[in-house]
Amino acid sequence: MKVSELKIDGIDKVILKHLMKDARTPILSIAREIGISGAAIHQRLRKLESSGLIEGSKFHVNPKVLGYETLAFVGVYLDAASRYITVLNQFKDIPEILESHYTTGNWSVLLKIACKNNEHLMTILNQQIQTIKGVARTETFISLDQQINRQISI
Repeated sequence: MKVSELKIDGIDKVILKHLMKDARTPILSIAREIGISGAAIHQRLRKLESSGLIEGSKFHVNPKVLGYETLAFVGVYLDAASRYITVLNQFKDIPEILESHYTTGNWSVLLKIACKNNEHLMTILNQQIQTIKGVARTETFISLDQQINRQISI
């Protein structure tokens, strides 16, 4: 089923809102609130998963608790767009890179990187990212604070 064909009703929205707020919410407590069976909720969740609307569930790990105090966004300029896949495959080998986005505009790629401190960030930039063949240069922005962290509204 294509996402554009997906129809979600009020019950689906209530289920999603509960689970987006806390994925550990017991299905039976949601079922009691809505007034349908737990099996019906499981069936709806399977439909939403198979449609591609729900992409798994996971716990959010706070990187600061693990000592990753610096969050940075790095704009990467490639010397040729044709190098994108090769460069991307090398980015995948750098565990500090949390996200990679192929973008329009000045940069070819925008990275989100978690590092222990600014020195660690500099090491990742100088010894790993900037040494990749095809990376022409980078532009780095350090996040001072994250004010908004949410998903799309249902």
